[in-house]
Amino acid sequence: MAITKESFGTTADGVRVFLYTIRNGNGMEVSVTDYGANIVKILAPDRFGRFADVVLGYDTVAGYEKNTPGYGSFIGRHANRIGGASVVLDGRRYELEKNDGANNLHSGSRGFNKFVYQTVLADNGDSGSVEFSRVSPDMEQGLPGNMDVAVRYTLTENNELILEYSAAADKETVINLTNHSYFNLAGHASGDILGHKVIVHADSFTPTSDDLIPTGEIRDVTGTPMDFREFKEVGKEIDADYIPLRQAGGYDHNYCLNKTGDGLIPAAELWEEESGRYMQVYTDLPGMQLYTGNFIKGDETGKDGCCYQRRGGICFETQYYPNACNIPAFPSDIFKAGENYHSVTVYKFGIR
Repeated sequence: MAITKESFGTTADGVRVFLYTIRNGNGMEVSVTDYGANIVKILAPDRFGRFADVVLGYDTVAGYEKNTPGYGSFIGRHANRIGGASVVLDGRRYELEKNDGANNLHSGSRGFNKFVYQTVLADNGDSGSVEFSRVSPDMEQGLPGNMDVAVRYTLTENNELILEYSAAADKETVINLTNHSYFNLAGHASGDILGHKVIVHADSFTPTSDDLIPTGEIRDVTGTPMDFREFKEVGKEIDADYIPLRQAGGYDHNYCLNKTGDGLIPAAELWEEESGRYMQVYTDLPGMQLYTGNFIKGDETGKDGCCYQRRGGICFETQYYPNACNIPAFPSDIFKAGENYHSVTVYKFGIR
């Protein structure tokens, strides 16, 4: 298992950052950067053995310093939305940045994808890993507690990319970490993902108000355009006259995964029929946001000079449910002082 390190440029405030690439014996590669602990590149083979980069992103750190869509991003302290941009922790109300109307999205304008991380590399023979870590200080993003946080990216010889998250704080706080990679299994520069086929292993989802905050209802997907329990093209019902789809301009919804126990479960599958590329998603978390890039504006230049278009990629953001910190009926993402957060998500690549 080979791991290489190269320069990825210098940040606007003069910090030199690096790109780390893990390559397995099958030729698959994963590149990550210590700026934001972001996933920059995933090279995966098609049915003919031809490799393509299957995630949207940028060629240098300058792109990730802006990165309005959140390509490849490590999201924290809190992924997704917090209603009213406030939360009560240990009896005290904390007011957060309102960066999505009246709500907080992905922890505000400077999430975990905008910091430089310490790096540890490990070659374990049949796998290679890059771990990024830092201390998020008390009241960063408006949330309490000095928090030790780490994310480890591991590539195996089975073409699995394993994302392992760890965190703990010295005060009660919210912890809900995820990755915001946009996948396009035809290749990052190949256009929209409407022809991709998707399975989501969930019988229900959490409908929202017009500002995309869950109402607290858990709704059965049966008979609705939200049903992906069998392979269905992304574009088949994405523009259906269904209130949740109209609210979000497509799919941008939390699915309540069919979860029993504490271990890894199948969350989703993605298949691009022409190339044959196939990806499975596993997680130990209760929810997953399916997002179809509805807010990509088509005005940013990405890798290889590509101008990504609306719905040019699809995200599988494993998570606690949005606004879980304010909805007692949802699985809680509030962790007490000293309580360890640990979670694993796996993206497994293959051919179908």
